[in-house]
Amino acid sequence: MTDATLKSDIESIDALTAKYKELASEIGKIIIGQDAIVKSVLISIFSRGHSLLIGVPGLAKTLLVHTIASALDLKFNRIQFTPDLMPSDITGSEILDERKEFRFIRGPVFANIILADEINRTPPKTQAALLEAMQEKSVTVGGQMHTLEDPFFVLATQNPIEQEGTYPLPEAQLDRFMFNIVLDYPRYEDELQIVKNTTSDTNISVKKVLTAAEIIHFQNLIRKVPVADNVLEYAVKLTAKTRPASPMAPQIVKDYIEWGAGPRASQNLTVGAKCHAVFNGKYSPDIEDVQAIAHAVLRHRIVKNYKAEAEGISVDDIINKLL
Repeated sequence: MTDATLKSDIESIDALTAKYKELASEIGKIIIGQDAIVKSVLISIFSRGHSLLIGVPGLAKTLLVHTIASALDLKFNRIQFTPDLMPSDITGSEILDERKEFRFIRGPVFANIILADEINRTPPKTQAALLEAMQEKSVTVGGQMHTLEDPFFVLATQNPIEQEGTYPLPEAQLDRFMFNIVLDYPRYEDELQIVKNTTSDTNISVKKVLTAAEIIHFQNLIRKVPVADNVLEYAVKLTAKTRPASPMAPQIVKDYIEWGAGPRASQNLTVGAKCHAVFNGKYSPDIEDVQAIAHAVLRHRIVKNYKAEAEGISVDDIINKLL
């Protein structure tokens, strides 16, 4: 690497740090008091990942995704998942046109940002229609492969599984989400501000901060960020510790976990830590950056056993012990 390339990369990192602050400020005009949530979603976007947002109805999950899409100059589609939604309603389908030839009509998945609203309200067959799109960035219909536009992210919202009329996401689909982000109720002061903003006639608009080309440039830049060996080892060891059969697993994991996280978790911890570091103005991640995103990366990749359920031990409790 030449000095000029290094200088240019450092300038690009500084530019991304500035753009992140600008993005967070624009989104913060509408999404009050959810700074950590916004940061997590933006980390997943710049890391080329997908996010699953989990929370009870009414916590502005859909508004959050709408607002982020508004601040990024990208094509945005919302898919409302319902029990009768078919896979072709997502991917598109072939129709016979007036010339008696089959023509592919693109579905809503052909956009840059997909909001999969209430993804667990639809049966697994339809949920699976998103699998290929999320992993391969393509859709196959009638034996033909159709490539999706770059950049491409799926931001899915989900009501807690305990609610009626929901279908738990299969592990294979969960693993394709980089982050599992849990939204909680707003603080009292934030809720006051939210109610004030949404019950008056003030019209708040969000300006575009980044284009598709700039996002792709910054995504490539994140991959170039160097990681020290000790940080890389920490991320891989943290994932290995979640597996009950691993020699590194502590007793709490052997006692309470059925399945641990796979190698995709180690990859996401590393890339996410790079992005977290850059957002905080650093040129390389340290162990604190890995720890900052560990819950979001691991919580949907760990399966508790019946003993943990019986004793009321949550996955987050176990991750806290590992950290």
